[in-house]
Amino acid sequence: MFFTNLRRITKTGILNYKRNGWLSTATVLVMILMLFVIGNLVFTGALASVILSSFESKVDISVYFLPDAPENSIISIKKELETLPDVRDINYISREAALELFRNRHKGNQLIAAALEEIGENPLQASLNIRAKDPSRYAAISEFLLQKNYREIDKINYFENQQVIERMGAIFKTLRGAGTFLAFFLAFIAVLVTFNTIRLAIYTMREEIGIMRLVGASRWFIRGPFIVSGILYGATSALITLMIFFPLIWLISPRLALLVPEFNIFQYFLDNLIVFAVLMFGGGIVIGVLSSWIAIRRYLQV
Repeated sequence: MFFTNLRRITKTGILNYKRNGWLSTATVLVMILMLFVIGNLVFTGALASVILSSFESKVDISVYFLPDAPENSIISIKKELETLPDVRDINYISREAALELFRNRHKGNQLIAAALEEIGENPLQASLNIRAKDPSRYAAISEFLLQKNYREIDKINYFENQQVIERMGAIFKTLRGAGTFLAFFLAFIAVLVTFNTIRLAIYTMREEIGIMRLVGASRWFIRGPFIVSGILYGATSALITLMIFFPLIWLISPRLALLVPEFNIFQYFLDNLIVFAVLMFGGGIVIGVLSSWIAIRRYLQV
């Protein structure tokens, strides 16, 4: 008996779904927009994490010394820094080595070569390039240098890099916040549209519902088809959204790889396809069932 009733409820729910063709289409389209935004939030979050991690891994602390700083003092500071547990390695670049690197980098630029000859002396500073074991420990190393207050040090460039990282993080955070707000807004619209679709379905079936009441049908036998319709709205929207994402990400992937080589978005999509599908179907079905339940409680008093 249970499976017989379940089959009848499902059949009636599918019939309601087909009966309100245009309304069902509108409901599914709004849900697709909502799920599409949610999916983009997932990919944006993954992309932001890769970009920030890649940027942080390339960041180091460059400590520049005054032109008259003795080399033995710089070596002594280098040895002291190497004892810190957060430091992975330190590269010392003397003034002469810095000038040689600068000339090699701009060897085709006659204007720069002429300017160096005109200056007549080495304008570059000796430096220590410090790399940390963990990018999050750069701040601690910088604070150590500031507290030591070495008189030979002219400037430390980490704080400039720190500002760039923080600004990038703030931008990604703002984008995620805006996307989350848009997703909630579209979810609210989807609930309203689905709610009205179910309400009209209840109105269309009012005579059939009346007959089912007279013959003693149970509450869930009457309400069940509308819940099934809500599930169908969500499942259809999720399926179409996945079908849109697959070719779209495949097309975007090579272009995005030119900008962010570390992130293969198509491979990320394939690796997380099951989780992504669960998110899409779960989100769509929850919105559909919630909307249907609200409409039933409001307009179907059985």
